[in-house]
Amino acid sequence: MTSPDTIFALGTGAGRAAIAVIRISGPAAGETLKALSGKLPELRQASFAVLRDPATGETLDRGIALFFPGPASSTGEDYAELQLHGGRAVVQGTLATLRRLPRLRPAEPGEFARRGFANGKLDLSQAEALADLIDAQTEAQRRQALRVAGGALRRKVEGWRGALVEALALLEAELDFSDEADVGAFSSARLLALLSPLAEDMRAALRLAPASERMRDGFVVMILGRPNVGKSTLINALTRRDLAIVSALPGTTRDMIEAHLDIGGLPVTLIDTAGLREAADEIERIGVDRTLARIESADLALWLSDSDEAPPGGDIETIRVATKTDLKPAPEGAIGICALSGEGLETVAAAIEARARARLGDGTEALIVRERHRQALEQAAEGVEAVIGGEAALELQAEELRWASRALGRIVGAVDVEEVLDAVFSRFCIGK
Repeated sequence: MTSPDTIFALGTGAGRAAIAVIRISGPAAGETLKALSGKLPELRQASFAVLRDPATGETLDRGIALFFPGPASSTGEDYAELQLHGGRAVVQGTLATLRRLPRLRPAEPGEFARRGFANGKLDLSQAEALADLIDAQTEAQRRQALRVAGGALRRKVEGWRGALVEALALLEAELDFSDEADVGAFSSARLLALLSPLAEDMRAALRLAPASERMRDGFVVMILGRPNVGKSTLINALTRRDLAIVSALPGTTRDMIEAHLDIGGLPVTLIDTAGLREAADEIERIGVDRTLARIESADLALWLSDSDEAPPGGDIETIRVATKTDLKPAPEGAIGICALSGEGLETVAAAIEARARARLGDGTEALIVRERHRQALEQAAEGVEAVIGGEAALELQAEELRWASRALGRIVGAVDVEEVLDAVFSRFCIGK
């Protein structure tokens, strides 16, 4: 698939920088390079180029030009790249010149990746992972995004679909070609031998899915406690910023304040909350209600107290933190901190990291990283298990496997029913 349009866009961040990269993709990419530099550079080689405005001959910049003819390019089309000095005037002047050239238009958001997907250069899961890679804020998120962007999920789905196609070929051969001498007798044992390990592998991937999905969003830690126990002081100390107002007046924090941290390479979201008490006014009551509602979706709670008060009951895992240890020693079983001096802060951070790592992993085994992936794989696994555990007619078993294959295809954005016919005719010598 090749679009008739040629698109261009700044591929690096806007603003002053050492280098700026401008990308061009489409049938007029080579023609555009010739118009700017007077010649087409050596294919797939970085070449020095003096870039000029074709209309006036004015020099825009001296930089590097590259050209990759399609389909052997990142977009599957003719693709050009300009590497320029990153000054605003250079970038804006070059973009303005491109806008005036015929057959070119500015790219829409994500259009380069979309063309790569449409031309088979990456699948849907890889395109999504590229977006995650851009948004990654920690090492673990980077590892996870790179693993999926590198094709780990695509390869796994291809393996699953290959086993499904083989199993479906067995059923289709029995249903449609059982009178052919080359086909042979149908073997339910062979079918189960294909499907049983397939179902186990799918379920193993699904068991890892919650951690991978959570890695994208971050490990959520609620900071709870009565008013004036030091919650806002703690979040300010951990983030090393004055995010929350610290005051001796009870009820100062009325709403939740979020801070995103990198703790040990893991994404952690700290949430400072309204003090848990009988609210003095309606606004504070709303803040307390929001805190109670958010606790249910959090991964961990830090219960701060400057006394021996036990944390409230609930299903969420809770770490007891004794504050103001410069005034009173911490009780047994609690981490003692003095947020003003920094005492105990490293211990709190280490405790958060340990629990986050146990929940999220390190991103190196990630496969199913989005709810969309998980739902599709759940449907596929249920279809396979229905065939393994059921006594339905062969026609219904075949339909279950077809639905399972389509569900897997939705993960990577491709469904090809012709695979089944290819497998039938090649494996069973049918159609001689």
